[in-house]
Amino acid sequence: MNRRSFLQICGASALSFAATPALPFQNEKSKLKVTGVRLIQPKQKHPLPAFTPSKDAWSTGGVEVASPMSIYPDYKAMRSLFMPDPGKLPGFTVEISTDKGVKGYGQGGPAGGQLVEQHFTKLLLGKDPFDIERIWDMLWRSSMYYDRAGIGMHAISGIDLALWDLAGNALNMPVYRLIGGETKQRIPAYCTGNDIDQHIEFGFKRLKLAIPHGPADGREGMRKNVELVKSTREKLGPDGDIMLDCWMSWTEWYALEMSELVAPYRVYWMEECLQPHDYEGFGRLNAEIKSTRIATGEHEYNRYGFRQLLEHRSASIWQPDIHWVGGLTELRRIAALAAAYDIPVIPHVGGTFDGVQFTMATVNAPWSEMFMPSPGGPKEVYEQWGEQNMVTRGPEGIYTRPSERPGLGWDIVA
Repeated sequence: MNRRSFLQICGASALSFAATPALPFQNEKSKLKVTGVRLIQPKQKHPLPAFTPSKDAWSTGGVEVASPMSIYPDYKAMRSLFMPDPGKLPGFTVEISTDKGVKGYGQGGPAGGQLVEQHFTKLLLGKDPFDIERIWDMLWRSSMYYDRAGIGMHAISGIDLALWDLAGNALNMPVYRLIGGETKQRIPAYCTGNDIDQHIEFGFKRLKLAIPHGPADGREGMRKNVELVKSTREKLGPDGDIMLDCWMSWTEWYALEMSELVAPYRVYWMEECLQPHDYEGFGRLNAEIKSTRIATGEHEYNRYGFRQLLEHRSASIWQPDIHWVGGLTELRRIAALAAAYDIPVIPHVGGTFDGVQFTMATVNAPWSEMFMPSPGGPKEVYEQWGEQNMVTRGPEGIYTRPSERPGLGWDIVA
């Protein structure tokens, strides 16, 4: 098949999956009306016990991780040097309330809260909260003139998730049952981060490593990356899976050479090797590298961005973030598009209480990503974390599943 034929087929298929079919409840009027939209600072009803992490814990954030800014020495040592200061441009949680007292809560990405307050609220008031598809489309069409991705999608994501939560609360059902029910008894999970000993001891058999070095570190950096992968394989054993998170920091030639160097240690995927807009570069890597899979999508937005990944054959695994990509509504569209080409969808930070609702109900979403609390706490911290995330153990290591609470499963004091 030549490229033109492939693109024609992709284009037709992408259009056919532009909207997923309406679910039964969406054809009914809810007899509810949106009367309030506000940003909140939720508090967990059952927070994890406070503790001081181990000084050498990777997950404290005071360590080097390769990034697009690694080429600038002043900002290379850690991400906090170039990211917004704490509390500036944060993610947000929105509460949507109705005239009958039913409420819903949703989280969105960085800086999206201002758009919710200053623009989208006026489009929500008075609407039937079950009209989720219509509301999504209104928010999209009304904001595309100033932002078609990034912050605009962050804002839409939070609202969309709050509407799904509200629908589940109104119907007294968890969201995963509203969108298709169980496709698996439990969800295999992998753990991200370089506190490797802790993750293995807890029971994970799938580990994703945050790669510390990129082209700015030359050959010595390459050797250190390989040593990290090698030592992880030795600790994990021959049967577990290792993934590499390169966080937009590599180049094509660097990715090609690294794939050869780590091939003896059976790497399952290499993630975000290139900057997210380089669809052609990802396509070349995906075609040339045979020893592992190419994954990306964490920093891609809405179905049109993922159509670009498809048209360029850029990745074997897609990784949208439910809080950034446009919420559950858009994530379901993306998954439907991916399913037509047998592409797995493994969302970024998909092991969150809201993300697992999608994964449980989606056939081509095989795994969830999880993050453990830092090492150094009392055992109660990790036991409670496991209980909150419905953790069980089995042949594939750690498993999770969604809560059976109505909606998305929030357990908060608003």
